[in-house]
Amino acid sequence: MLRLLARRNEELGSARTRTVCRLHALLVELVPGGIAKELTVNRAAVLLAEVTPTDPVEATRHELAVEHLEDLRRIDEQMRASKRRLADALRAARTTVTEVFGFGPVGAAIAVGQARDVSRFADRDHFAAYNRTAPIEVGSGGHGVHRLSRRGNRQLNHAIYIAAITQIRHAHSPGRAFYDRKLAEGKTKKEAIRALKRRISDALHQRLVADAAANAGPGGQAGTTAQVSVTGLAPQQPALRNSHSRTHTERRTRPATAATTQPTRPTKTTPTRT
Repeated sequence: MLRLLARRNEELGSARTRTVCRLHALLVELVPGGIAKELTVNRAAVLLAEVTPTDPVEATRHELAVEHLEDLRRIDEQMRASKRRLADALRAARTTVTEVFGFGPVGAAIAVGQARDVSRFADRDHFAAYNRTAPIEVGSGGHGVHRLSRRGNRQLNHAIYIAAITQIRHAHSPGRAFYDRKLAEGKTKKEAIRALKRRISDALHQRLVADAAANAGPGGQAGTTAQVSVTGLAPQQPALRNSHSRTHTERRTRPATAATTQPTRPTKTTPTRT
């Protein structure tokens, strides 16, 4: 469910970007001298109210711009509703991923939805290999280097990247101190970001494991309730009747037939000369 809601929110974001670009292109043609790169709904509404078309072409551009502005307002309302649904779904999932600095409702939904059952990862190293934060070691002629992994889950890697950039932009975050320390050690900015992403991946894996343990039912599996448990009593009656069972206590034997028995060939006798 979280994967579906996160994908819907991503689709709305892409649709909003396209709508803003088209609206911006029309306003550039309508407003003398052009407009700034940053465009908001209120700013676009003010600009359209000040424009007076002077010919049919400008009138058509103005009408299309008004339509795009209405589309933009509708998409913004849909995105607000999408984020509310994501927040409700995360509360129902009882996850603590949002406590990791940089993971909001959208990022947490992507992380939980893409990771799915965290028990399928043996440890945090396997989880890092899945989300592409574990670098690949390559070498030639005794010289070894680490390069960025191109394998793994791209959506989860993007959510971790956004969290890393968010931590770097806030001086009070734990990731900013780690990032500055890596730069002081001589790492490049890209290398420092990669190291921070791996650190966030480990923290994310720790949260997912803790959530799975906290949400586990009496049977040891997440979602198991007290009424229905995998360790409950066995049913008193078999689910299948004896006639439907595929197992038999006695093995049936088939009598040998002529088609299955091999005929005995007569032996040749060599005549003797006298």
